[in-house]
Amino acid sequence: MRYLHTMIRVSDPQATVDFFKLIGLEERRRMDNEAGKYTLIFMGVPGEKAEVELTHNWGEDGYAGGRNFGHLAYRVDDIYETCQRLMDAGVTINRPPRDGHMAFVRTPDNISIELLQEGESKPPAEPWSSMPNTGEW
Repeated sequence: MRYLHTMIRVSDPQATVDFFKLIGLEERRRMDNEAGKYTLIFMGVPGEKAEVELTHNWGEDGYAGGRNFGHLAYRVDDIYETCQRLMDAGVTINRPPRDGHMAFVRTPDNISIELLQEGESKPPAEPWSSMPNTGEW
């Protein structure tokens, strides 16, 4: 047995693809289903097999309850650099990496994403150390 993917529903496929690319995922394949009126976009971490499947149902204009899903978690090489890249692109850091180890952000559809530092935690650093939580994470 092996893990294949996690599916999340998305309202704005391009915004969500752009978000996951900021974290470091790559788009692997995309399939439009005219009869079913939906698009599937598979993204994954380079060199890894597991994927996240982004499902866009055409004509849908927003999903509620993304927090009910829980979260997706990704290990990153440098949590501070990753969070800075996200902030520079306008993404809110809901739970900053004050501990040099863990942060939470949200996708354009409000899906919670946990970012974890690879290896040992980084030493506390500003602006992260004093940055407060924002919203839910």
